[in-house]
Amino acid sequence: MTEQAAARIAVLADTSLQRHVLQQALVANGYTVVLNSDPARLDEEALAACETDLWLVDLAQSDDSPLVDNLLERATAPVLFGEGHAPERHSENYPRWERRLFGKLKKLVGDPAQGVGRSLEALLADSSRPARLELPQSLADMPLAAGEPAREVWLLAASMGGPAAVKEFLDALPGGLPVGFVYAQHIDASFEASLPQAVGRHSQWKVNQARHGDAIRCGEVVVAPISFELGFADDSAMSIADRGWPEPYSPSIDQMMLNLAQHFGAQCGVMAFSGMGSDGSAAAAYVRRQGGEIWTQRADSCACASMPDSLREGGYSQFSGSPRELAEALVNHLAGQCS
Repeated sequence: MTEQAAARIAVLADTSLQRHVLQQALVANGYTVVLNSDPARLDEEALAACETDLWLVDLAQSDDSPLVDNLLERATAPVLFGEGHAPERHSENYPRWERRLFGKLKKLVGDPAQGVGRSLEALLADSSRPARLELPQSLADMPLAAGEPAREVWLLAASMGGPAAVKEFLDALPGGLPVGFVYAQHIDASFEASLPQAVGRHSQWKVNQARHGDAIRCGEVVVAPISFELGFADDSAMSIADRGWPEPYSPSIDQMMLNLAQHFGAQCGVMAFSGMGSDGSAAAAYVRRQGGEIWTQRADSCACASMPDSLREGGYSQFSGSPRELAEALVNHLAGQCS
C-alpha cells in the first residue's frame, strides 16, 4: 500500500478568529492547509492558481461573495461549507463542532489517520528488547490467577504515532499486574489483524481481538474493533454491538471512554498516547466524574501531540509522561492499592 500525502485544504473565511481556529483544527487532524484567506483579499487569479483537494468556505459576515460564487462555478475540487462560527476550543460545544466538520471532510478527502497502519511494518521488523520494569514485591506476593477477569480496566487510546508508543509502554510493563486493557487505535481496518502482533510481540502481555461474551482478563490487552462498537454487559463481559462507532472516528475514543466509565466507574482509567485531533476530550469530564483516572503521553515524546495536548489543555490530565514513565506510574499506582 503506497504512502499518501495528507489532503490539501484551502480555507476561505471572513473573520480572523475563524481562520485561526480552522487552521489549528485542520493541522491537528493531519491535513495540510495550502491557503487560509479572507475572500475579500483574493482575486480570481490567486483562486485559480491554488492547488487544493478541497475548498473549505466559512462566511460569518456575509453569505454573498462574488469570488465564492465564481469558485462554485469553476472549482475542480469539492467545495465544503463549514459548520459556522467555531466555539471556544475548550468549551463543551467544541468537540461536537469538530466531529461534524471532520466527519464531512473524511468522507470527501479521506482520513489522515488511515496512514497509521504503515508504521506497523517497522514495528514488526524491530528486534530490540527494552528493559522491563521490576514487579514490586507487594504485587509479586499477591495471589493472582493468570487470566482471571480484570476488575480494573484501563483504556489505551491512540491515533497517529500510537502503535510505537503503545508498544513502548507494553514492553516496559511487567506481567503479573491485576489489570486489563482495552486498546482503541485509529487505524485502517485492513491493518486490524496485524496490530496485536506489532504492539505485543516483545511484551509479557497477551494482545487479543475483542471477544463477544467474554471478560477482559488480567494480563490481557483487548483491541477495540474498528467496525463495531465495543461495550460491556452487566456481568462485565464484552459486548460487540451490531452497529458502527459514532462518526467520524473508528473506533471512537470518546464512546469507548463513556462505555468503560459507565460500567467500571472508579475502577477504570484512560491513557491517551500520541494522536491527532481531540477524540476523547468530550468524554473526559464524565470519566473524571465517575472516579476514573486520565493520564497522557508527554508532548515531547509524541509523534503527534494533539490528542494528549487537548486533554491537558482541558484540565483533565492527572499525570503526563513518556510511555515508559506511564508504565512505571501504573505499576506504582497498582502497588499502592495493594499496600
